[in-house]
Amino acid sequence: MDDDFLDDIILLTIVTLLSALQNVFFAHKVELECKTQTSRSFLRTGSPSFERVYCANQNCMDAYPTFIAVLWSAGVFCSQAPAAFAGLIYLFVRQKYFIGYLGETPQSTPGYIFGKRIISFLFFMSVIGILNNVFIDYVGSDFRAYVQTLTKAFSALLLIP
Repeated sequence: MDDDFLDDIILLTIVTLLSALQNVFFAHKVELECKTQTSRSFLRTGSPSFERVYCANQNCMDAYPTFIAVLWSAGVFCSQAPAAFAGLIYLFVRQKYFIGYLGETPQSTPGYIFGKRIISFLFFMSVIGILNNVFIDYVGSDFRAYVQTLTKAFSALLLIP
């Protein structure tokens, strides 16, 4: 493979692997809670603590394909560093959401809303990057430097709660 291509995707690969590790951690939490159940089979219903762990894991897994798709498309078509930064923040927020969901459901709301904001940022990065590639192919104008500067600036704004 081309070394430039590997340099372009290394941060995205690291974030993807960290997100997979986080999914394993969440699944382990569900398994531990399942073992405390009196039933021998894995049932959806159980104690309130099991249901909270199960629902938190399921909610995180439901959003995972969307996260991976927008992370990679934003990183490949727009700019890798801001996409990877947003991805790392999303993993932190998803951890906060999961832990908040284990307590009381309202504690998970800030993590959910912040996660939506990060997914939206990655989605817009993807759209802008794809439009830039269309402009390169059909118009001949390349706005990549401007787009990368803007996304780097806006990625810092993701830290504001």
